[in-house]
Amino acid sequence: MLSAIEIEKISHELQHVPVKKAACIEALKIVQQQRRWVSDESVEDIAQFLDMSAAEVDSVATFYNLIFRRPVGRHVILLCDSISCYVMGYTKILDQLHSLLKIRYGQTTPDERFTLLPNACLGTCDHAPALMIDDDLYKDIKPEELEQILQKYA
Repeated sequence: MLSAIEIEKISHELQHVPVKKAACIEALKIVQQQRRWVSDESVEDIAQFLDMSAAEVDSVATFYNLIFRRPVGRHVILLCDSISCYVMGYTKILDQLHSLLKIRYGQTTPDERFTLLPNACLGTCDHAPALMIDDDLYKDIKPEELEQILQKYA
């Protein structure tokens, strides 16, 4: 069941679109913002609220790689694995993250603090390697900087 806050925020988005379906992405983002991920039940609730089928909502949710369809940690680390980042030291960054967090891609730390995911491009090839934690973009990353960066996220 959608919360009162989610309903209020989705209803606000509906004022800016010509048809309910057009608010699907925003509705998914709103639910994820409140719950950290979008469960099957949430997909069904969004579908009902927007007069869509659950399959339609799920197809939108699974198309976008930043809509999480399974639980994630409080902070999501997106490590760019583009060719530019690869050439500029991506593997050293990945190895250091593995060492510090003791997780692999798609996994979440036992304390649910971090989830590590690959990302095809963060749009900053001229400052590779790069990673993003939540909404914070880090460019020209060096392995020795990672521990200090991670400490910012409680």
